[in-house]
Amino acid sequence: MNPSTATNAQSATCHEHHALHSLVADHAKALLAYAEKLLDDRHAAEDIVQEALIRAWPHADRLYSTQGSVRAWLLTVTRNLVVDRMRRATARYESVGTDEWEEPLPDPADTVLAKVEATRLLRTLSQEHREVLMHTYMCGRTVKETALILGIPTGTVKSRQHYALRSLRTTAVMPRFADP
Repeated sequence: MNPSTATNAQSATCHEHHALHSLVADHAKALLAYAEKLLDDRHAAEDIVQEALIRAWPHADRLYSTQGSVRAWLLTVTRNLVVDRMRRATARYESVGTDEWEEPLPDPADTVLAKVEATRLLRTLSQEHREVLMHTYMCGRTVKETALILGIPTGTVKSRQHYALRSLRTTAVMPRFADP
């Protein structure tokens, strides 16, 4: 290798280092703020910005020498990386940026107790009131659909629903005492 080739290689390396330094100094803070706003996760945003700057680095000379905004290009790359990350997380049934705030899974014992309590409360209702609640709440039918199925007027469905819910509310708040 001749001395002029070595000097050219050192000059190119120095120029690339300067281009990377310029990209980071000029745009990293804005990119980080943008990515963090999109993700609501500082660490993930830092990863995204690092990836965007790595992708820009080989093209830094062309980015700075052409017309157009370097920052606009970087923001577009950042947004695309965020979208890709969210899509990957969605495909794996993960949530992005919510690791610390995930809701705990319900306790199966609580679910069983709630079903037992609901069954107990429904048994306190008359057959007509229970039927109306089953159609409207459990099956998700409208008042009109329930009226057609049961063969009664819509006003009767509304009335039975009202009185059934009122009865459930009063029964649910009354204290239960064990039989002697």
